[in-house]
Amino acid sequence: MVNTGKPSTTRRDVAAATKELTKENRPDSPVVQELRRQTANAFVLYANYKHYHWQTYGPHFRDLHKLFDKFAEEVLETLDPLAERVRMIGPDPPAHPLEMSDLATVTSAAPGSTMAEMVEEANRNTLVIVKEMRHAVRVADEHDDPGTVDLFSKLVQVHEKQEWWLRDILRKGDGFHLSGEAG
Repeated sequence: MVNTGKPSTTRRDVAAATKELTKENRPDSPVVQELRRQTANAFVLYANYKHYHWQTYGPHFRDLHKLFDKFAEEVLETLDPLAERVRMIGPDPPAHPLEMSDLATVTSAAPGSTMAEMVEEANRNTLVIVKEMRHAVRVADEHDDPGTVDLFSKLVQVHEKQEWWLRDILRKGDGFHLSGEAG
């Protein structure tokens, strides 16, 4: 063996480092719980946006149909990074629809809603996710998990932008809003 001047890493060193880095990566870890919840939320929110996309009607059909499809694509792009982060640091991510439904804190799309109700529901769900992701950043930071902090810091921006657009759609006044529907 050639001496490179660098300390050699033994199997014992690797095992100790692995144990230290993964000591909190259990199903009951607050970081793992936050990641699993947001994985489930992304799954439900994706399904909701597709529901809204398919159920869009009325004078704003084209714009809302395209908007909900865009939002669905954006949320779908967040799903894999969340689920893979769970696998990377802990147990399996939620994968079954019933498990997703149990873990999610966002509500599933209500059937038979008006366009205004769908936009309002989407906005409420997005606000829940933004609030929870901001909290999750603090939890991950408290548990010395910069990778999860970085992931949530990036993904929360997707939802903040969506919430901004939904909020502006719902705004009364000169903006694009859904007048004449649900009061």
